[in-house]
Amino acid sequence: MTKPPRKPSQPLLGDADAALRSRPRRRRDPSQPQLPFNPMPARVEPCLALLKRRPPKGDDWIYEIKWDGYRLAVHIELSGVRILTRGGHDWTDLFPAIAAEAKRLSVSTAILDGEAVVFDEQGRSDFGKLQQSLGGRGGKRASREAVLMAFDLLYFDGHDLTGTEFTARRLLLEGLVPAGGEEAIRLSEEIEADGDVLLRIACEHGLEGIIAKDRNSTYRGGRLGDWLKIKCIQSDGFAIVGYQRSSTAFGNIGALLLAARKGAELVYVGSVGTGFKADEAMKLRARMDKIKATNPAVKYSGGRKNLIWIKPKLVAEIEYRAWTHDGKLRHASYKGLREPEDMGEVCAVD
Repeated sequence: MTKPPRKPSQPLLGDADAALRSRPRRRRDPSQPQLPFNPMPARVEPCLALLKRRPPKGDDWIYEIKWDGYRLAVHIELSGVRILTRGGHDWTDLFPAIAAEAKRLSVSTAILDGEAVVFDEQGRSDFGKLQQSLGGRGGKRASREAVLMAFDLLYFDGHDLTGTEFTARRLLLEGLVPAGGEEAIRLSEEIEADGDVLLRIACEHGLEGIIAKDRNSTYRGGRLGDWLKIKCIQSDGFAIVGYQRSSTAFGNIGALLLAARKGAELVYVGSVGTGFKADEAMKLRARMDKIKATNPAVKYSGGRKNLIWIKPKLVAEIEYRAWTHDGKLRHASYKGLREPEDMGEVCAVD
C-alpha cells in the first residue's frame, strides 16, 4: 500500500498556533456497567452534517476537519469485512487496503463511520485524486491509496452504540483507532480551538472546511443538526433540470440550469456556465441527452434560448459565493457530478 507522507495526514495539528491541538486521550471508566448484546444491523442510516455559514458557539460542540471523499461504513463481522457507501452499496472490493486494515483491528465486531480520502502533496484530502484512484466516478477499479479517516463508532463488540452520547462513542473509537496512525484506517482527531479561529486556519491551509458535532448527541440518521459543516467556500448539490446548447462551449454546454428543493417541489435557482473540462463536459452531455424531457421540471422565465430540458436525475456539486435577492446563485462554478444516491441531498431553500 502506498502511504502518503506523515505530515500531510494532519495538516493543522503540527501548526505553531498553540490554540490548536489534538484532544488528549482518555481512559475508559472500569466501573462502566456491562451492556446487553445487540445484533449487528445490516446497515445504519448515516448521520449527515447540516450546512451552516458560521461555527456554533458553546462548550457543547467539538470540531474536526472536514474531509473531502466518500462516506463509508466499515462493518467488521465474524464472517469478514463489508464496506458500504452512504447509499448502502457494497464497495468492499474497491478498498482492499481499508478492508485488510479493518481485519487487523483489535475487535471482534464493529461498525466504523468515516470518510475514504486520498491526500495531495500538501496533505489535503483531494476528491479528484480519490476518483482517479478508483478509475473514475462510481468506482471502476480498486484503490490502494485510499485511507479511511474514522470519526465515529456505531457498533462495538456486540453493543449498539447509536443510542449512546457522542463523547462515549468517541472514547471507544480512540481506544480502537489510536491517534497518529499511518495505516489505511486513521483517527480523524478532535481539535480543541475556537470555531471561528479553526475555520480561518482551515481556510488558510486550503482545506474545505470544518465539522462541528454536539458532544451530547446520540447517532441519528439524516441531516438533523447534531453535526454541522462550515465550509470555506459555499458549495452544495443542485439538480440539473436542463442545459443551454452552445456550438462554441465544451460538450456544446453553454450553461447548466439548476434547481433546489422547496418543500416537495423543485425551484429554479439559476445557471452555471464555468468550471467544465472538455472531457467531463462531453460525458455529461451524453448522459443528459439520454434523459431529455419534453417539459421543464421547474417554472422557468429566464429568457435563455436553445434550451434542452432533462429529467432531474443528475445532481451537480456547485461552488458559489452568495445568493441574489430573488433566490439565484451568484458566481457559480461547476465542480462535478455527485453519486446517484445523492439525489436526496439536493440543496433545500426556504
